[in-house]
Amino acid sequence: SIVQDLRYSTANNFTGTTVTGYHTNTAWLTQAAAQALFHVQQALRPWGLSLYIFDAYRPQQAVKHFIRWANEPNDAILQARFYPNLTKQQLFELGYLASRSSHMRGSTVDLTLASQTNTGWQELDMGTEFDFFGAAAAPDYPHLSRQQRNNRLLLRSIMLQHGFHGFELEWWHFTLNQEPYPEHYFDF
Repeated sequence: SIVQDLRYSTANNFTGTTVTGYHTNTAWLTQAAAQALFHVQQALRPWGLSLYIFDAYRPQQAVKHFIRWANEPNDAILQARFYPNLTKQQLFELGYLASRSSHMRGSTVDLTLASQTNTGWQELDMGTEFDFFGAAAAPDYPHLSRQQRNNRLLLRSIMLQHGFHGFELEWWHFTLNQEPYPEHYFDF
């Protein structure tokens, strides 16, 4: 029942193109990470909420796509939307993007919370959209509305409670604490 909107399988992402290695809107995870997310989803159901996944397993070929993208000319519209105060090179230098991503191990997931409306699932307001690269994406960014702060806190606390840890730069990024393949980087 978890909602999936894998942004890299579409052009609705910071690169503006479908990313190499993403063939369908299907999130892949290790069994341990998937079971942990199942428990998170079960805990959210009584509140009428659902997990809403943007990214999960990421093959090495996708990371190579990001590296190629970083060497292409800038797209001003995408830069204004996703990384308005940074250059492409700074995305790597500051740790927003990496040549070896934890996503490649299969136990990292990018997600948010959503509530059901008459027209489908609506993401909760977290203050920035997924893949916004900048200070405002940090989980503890101080300049949020009370509702945005509460939404981030709910997501973070429920993920931590079910065996994940977050990333200090991105409110949406979580890795299973006891991931089964901590030294492997897959590319299938």
